[in-house]
Amino acid sequence: MSTDKVTSPDSPLNRFIAVIPAGGVGTRLWPLSRAAAPKFLHDLTGSGSTLLRATYDRLEPLAGKRVLVVTGTAHRAAVCSQLPELQDADLVLESEPKDSGAAIGLAAAILHERDPDTIMGSFAADQVISPVHLFREAVREAIHTAAAGKIVTIGIKPTHPSTGFGYIRAGRGLNIEGAPSAQAVVEFVEKPDEEVAQQYVDSGEYVWNAGMFVAPVALMLKHLEANQPELYQGLQEIARAWDTPERDEVTARVWPTLPKIAIDYAVAEPAAAAGDVAVVPGTFGWDDVGDFASVGRLNSAREVDDVTVIGNGARVFTENASGVVVSDTKRVIALIGIKDVVIVDTGDALLVTTKQHSQRVKAAVDALKASGDFDVL
Repeated sequence: MSTDKVTSPDSPLNRFIAVIPAGGVGTRLWPLSRAAAPKFLHDLTGSGSTLLRATYDRLEPLAGKRVLVVTGTAHRAAVCSQLPELQDADLVLESEPKDSGAAIGLAAAILHERDPDTIMGSFAADQVISPVHLFREAVREAIHTAAAGKIVTIGIKPTHPSTGFGYIRAGRGLNIEGAPSAQAVVEFVEKPDEEVAQQYVDSGEYVWNAGMFVAPVALMLKHLEANQPELYQGLQEIARAWDTPERDEVTARVWPTLPKIAIDYAVAEPAAAAGDVAVVPGTFGWDDVGDFASVGRLNSAREVDDVTVIGNGARVFTENASGVVVSDTKRVIALIGIKDVVIVDTGDALLVTTKQHSQRVKAAVDALKASGDFDVL
């Protein structure tokens, strides 16, 4: 199937453009991830690539250089440094975060202005995926399904009854050429409790909603207009000015006025109710690197006994210990007789917790924010 572009000039793969929303601070990864250096700018897997660079490289065999990156103005220099091949016209900068509805919606509107026949695929910058050939197979199927007039989500086969993800209930097969595993979407279910999540996993009818969308830009915008007309109108105004000298003035005026809403609520769920959403199940490994427990689990960095050590030049001594140490200082860290610990040592902040409580890091960030300690956020 990867030869599709070569053998068929009319293949929908030739209309595909990848969009990488690179937003979010990753507060559960504080103090490593900060507002000025969010998690997608870090190598959190010991692979030698940041999450953003790995996302771009994963998509390049499908999209070539046809990639749009949506990120915050504050991250422009870092993003351009990590992706030097990115053209200025394909870097969409947000002056302030407005959630995924505005970010992905603006990308769709810009691409529609350039070519209304475009099929876009949105893939977050902070996910770890392997093996990549299975990911690309799923995306190819999603592109063929989108060409048949669907908004397509790539669902992840659940490995456990997670309460942190939304679930998608898959229905009948769609019999689309080039997409043998595409199915209709019956419903989206937001973050169920553990008992319900277990029922979903046991049934085999549900997949995790990983927030990957592939769709004709015209269909995305049609549903955005129907469900969020104010957001749609604002994005259209910016998109019309995007490739003109008025871009900065129009964006600065309109962007702050846009409503905040996730793309799931703005487009995917109402489109599913209208019968316009399909799912392609992904059989690849997937992790959104949500906390330091997952950093330890995913890491190919060095091990000192049972401790995963991340950081160039980290100096760690262990005896009868296990857990994760992330260090960007030269301070010696000695762990003795302590299990499943998480230590994150930076120049101005130190985190000590356990893998079990690593999801609670967000509460510390919220407390620091409330007390005005913005210098460490």
